[in-house]
Amino acid sequence: MRERTKLESATKSVMDIEAELSDLVEIIELAEMDDDSDMEAEAEAGLNALAEGAKKAELQALLSGEADGNDTYVEIHAGAGGTEAQDWASMLFRMYLRWAESRGFKYETIQYMPGDEAGIKSATLQIKGEDAYGWLKTESGVHRLVRISPFDSNAKRHTSFASVWVYPVIDDSIDIDINESDLKVDTYRASGAGGQHVNTTDSAIRITHQPSGIVVQCQNQRSQHKNRAEAMSMLKARLYEAELRRREDEANAVAASKTDIGWGHQIRSYVMQPYQMVKDLRTGEESGQPQKVLDGALDPFLAASLAARVHGESKDVSDID
Repeated sequence: MRERTKLESATKSVMDIEAELSDLVEIIELAEMDDDSDMEAEAEAGLNALAEGAKKAELQALLSGEADGNDTYVEIHAGAGGTEAQDWASMLFRMYLRWAESRGFKYETIQYMPGDEAGIKSATLQIKGEDAYGWLKTESGVHRLVRISPFDSNAKRHTSFASVWVYPVIDDSIDIDINESDLKVDTYRASGAGGQHVNTTDSAIRITHQPSGIVVQCQNQRSQHKNRAEAMSMLKARLYEAELRRREDEANAVAASKTDIGWGHQIRSYVMQPYQMVKDLRTGEESGQPQKVLDGALDPFLAASLAARVHGESKDVSDID
């Protein structure tokens, strides 16, 4: 029923665009016959608005992957560099929260490991909303920040790295067979700034799938049993996402979580000093307002990378709104 509703909505969208286009063309023809410049200008403005709507509908149609309509996990890890990198990881964590809020999506913190002095070492979000995974799936990779460090008394410019890994939440209709003997399960005490991140027992769970090297963690529940169930769901989602990528012939992306968080694997740069610029290195999409992007204005970057992924392009897609 969900798939049927989505298809009906997409079909109706195309039919509505076609009908409105026909109406506007007729209005322009009548305006030219009557020499009515005001009516003609109004119809042309309607055509421009229709073109924008068609562009967005085309982009929405690109979200047709097997798991694009699902909720998603977003996993963030600080790179080498101590406090500076951990602070950068927390900025990315906030950026994805703000993006989710701007779309009216719900979210939940699944795992949260605070930094030694500031920021976070790692964190996992679950974002719940229509096409959440489809929109965010191209965010996996290394994100680079250049700024004057607030932790450097000499006010020197620093470069920091953090990795992002995005994978879909899967439901019970997808059967993932996991051999228990392939799992290494560790328990530890949850920690954090307070509230849901603090625990007094070893209820947090870390599961390592030894054949693939995939590691998942969960600490948001008080019960070790519930945390294990959530971690197993995350592990199944990771394995499923790896299979999706394999079938898309992108085996290099499957191993992304094992690569160094550094220069060679970055997908986007956020430069605060000596100039203001965010640039996606895969598509060429740019913004001169990094603070706006860090406040969640990610849609132009998501749209460009999604279009590039579908069409096999690498540049010249930055005009997609």
